[in-house]
Amino acid sequence: MKFLDLVKVYIRSGSGGSGCVSFRREKYIEFGGPDGGDGGDGGSVQIQAVNGLNTLIDFRYQQHFFAKNGQPGMGKQRYGANGSDIILNVPIGTEILDEDGESVIAELMKKNEKICLAVGGNGGWGNLRFKSSTNQAPRKANQGQLGEERTIWLRLKLIADIGIFGLPNAGKSTFLSVNSNARPKIADYPFTTLHPNLGVVAIDNRELIFADIPGLIEGAHSGKGLGTRFLGHIERCSALIHLIDATSENIVEDHRVVMLELKKYGNVLVNKKIVTVLSKIDALDKKYLKTQVSKLQKLTKEVYAVSAISGQGMKSLLRRLNYITVSALSCDSGRDKQSVVWHP
Repeated sequence: MKFLDLVKVYIRSGSGGSGCVSFRREKYIEFGGPDGGDGGDGGSVQIQAVNGLNTLIDFRYQQHFFAKNGQPGMGKQRYGANGSDIILNVPIGTEILDEDGESVIAELMKKNEKICLAVGGNGGWGNLRFKSSTNQAPRKANQGQLGEERTIWLRLKLIADIGIFGLPNAGKSTFLSVNSNARPKIADYPFTTLHPNLGVVAIDNRELIFADIPGLIEGAHSGKGLGTRFLGHIERCSALIHLIDATSENIVEDHRVVMLELKKYGNVLVNKKIVTVLSKIDALDKKYLKTQVSKLQKLTKEVYAVSAISGQGMKSLLRRLNYITVSALSCDSGRDKQSVVWHP
């Protein structure tokens, strides 16, 4: 399934049916009268978050969604049928944006959460509605109300506990494949990962969802490489992993480049808990590794060194990430943060 996280959709609710002008014409009934029924209401357009979806690919093949119109009223006081609603199913974590692509209308964060984006038009009144003591034979009826028409954007932001970011070929996909059942593409050239990947990692009787996004390069905020388009997928994470290749000749510059791109994207990511991780340490001797770690510790307090091949340092890192996510849940639920104990 091809990954798609941003689509433009055109929606229109149904128009209401027109009211009917009709009079009773029945044999052996001396006095007739108005009996025109009302028109039916138009259908509405709704969006619902459902399980089992992790992409917006369905909207690549259909972008126009029109609800049914209400049926007109008929004689003998028969009302028109209401138009059927149309429901768009989207993945949990989808943002609904206005036509400008910036104004957020709603976020669907829970299963079966639903929002109505275009309300169907009301049906028109038949002439029976206008009957009165002074107007016993009304010959007028209302037209149905027109439906709403609008253009919206759907933007998917994956819901994960931990987000992984860094330069291309820093070992992000390898890290995910070793610790979970995810099988992202892995190769020895830049930008192997072209779209985000999710993986479930089990640690201490808990399951953490990791999100691996395509690599960032200098100038990503201005569109270089794959840009910063996929950074939105880690906005909802409890913690972030900044993965840096330990074999790099200038890891300080690597750290600076990526963190600068995060700052230019916005404070929403910079203010999150970020754990710096040196990868590929199996390729270094202990002395050089200690030097590399020391360089990073001057820039950030929390530095871990791991190897996806040998598994060195991996368990301690995962336990630390588990502690961070549990702490975040404790804060959200109003419990005391000190009740969570982490043992490295």
